Amino acid sequence: MPNLAPLVLASASPRRLDLLRQIGVMPDTVEAADIDESPLNDETPRQLALRLARAKAALVAERRGDAFVLAADTVVAIGRRILPKAETDDQVAACLALMSGRWHRVLTAVCLRAPGGREACRRVETRVQFKRLSDQDIEAYVRSGEGLGKAGGYGVQGRAGALVIALHGSYSGVVGLPLYETSNLLAGLGYRVP
Repeated sequence: MPNLAPLVLASASPRRLDLLRQIGVMPDTVEAADIDESPLNDETPRQLALRLARAKAALVAERRGDAFVLAADTVVAIGRRILPKAETDDQVAACLALMSGRWHRVLTAVCLRAPGGREACRRVETRVQFKRLSDQDIEAYVRSGEGLGKAGGYGVQGRAGALVIALHGSYSGVVGLPLYETSNLLAGLGYRVP
C-alpha cells in the first residue's frame, strides 16, 4: 500500500539521500532548507544539532504542509567546542589537527514533520577516535578535497575512514543520517517504510 502523503527530504546532502535509499526510502522531492547554522551563545553541541534539524524541518514544512518533511543536522564536537563545517583547506587541516589522536563526538539530530504538524525528533551521539595524524596525513586528506563542506572537516565514508581507530555508536549517524532512528521516526508518524 503506497503512502498517501509525499516525503520531502529537507537537505541538499547527497549522502543523506544515499542513506535513505539504502533502507528503501525514496523521497518524492528534495528541498534544501537554507538557514543560519551559527551556534547561539552558550549553546551545547547537542542543543545545536537538535535546534538546526527542527528549524530545517519547520522551514520546509511551511511550504509543504501536505507532506512528511524529514530534516537532519550533524555537529562534530570536542568537549563543548563545536567544530565548523569546513569551508576552506585551512579549516579542514585545523579540524584534523584538533582531532588527531583524540576522541570526538558526532551528534546527528533527525526531525520529521508529518502532515498536520505532528513532529518527532531523535538525537544520536557517536564517539569517534582518530589515529595520531602526521603532517603528511593531514596534507594528503586536505589535498583530496573530501573535507570541504563537511562538519568537522571530514567524511567517514571516504578516505577519512582510514583515520578512524574506533567508532562507538551509529556509523550512518556519522555519515549524516542515523538509519535505525530515522526508520523508527517515519514508521512512528505513519509513513510506511518498505
